[in-house]
Amino acid sequence: MTTDSLQIEFLWKDRKRYFGMPISFTKYRLSDDRLFLETGFFNIQADEILLYRVRDISLSLKLSQRIFGVGSVIVKSTDKSLPELELKNIKHPREVKELLHKQIEATKAARKMHVGEIIHDSGEDGSFDENFDDTNLSDDMEI
Repeated sequence: MTTDSLQIEFLWKDRKRYFGMPISFTKYRLSDDRLFLETGFFNIQADEILLYRVRDISLSLKLSQRIFGVGSVIVKSTDKSLPELELKNIKHPREVKELLHKQIEATKAARKMHVGEIIHDSGEDGSFDENFDDTNLSDDMEI
């Protein structure tokens, strides 16, 4: 196996920004089927979310972020190790959110997944079941 075959082609890359400048050690990357988070300088922590596991995407544009031309995209998933990933202080957050949405839908379509709302009332608040595990579901099964 050569090192060229191990290269991942990224559709988008950015860093967490301070005052609009990419001067942090937090990196975000998007491939065709995964969203990557890498933090640290001496001790690097790398994590990823499989796009077909993403359940919700939201956008946060605080006044302080808008002043510096950045925003945050919040990604919620069924991933046990990283159920929520906030892409903090990234450039062009609206465009990134749309790119993520399109890539998530394409990934789910490629896996022939039909996504419906998962509603499990654990109480009066209508919250989702955080212990729900979709790893044993068939790709053709509607979840």
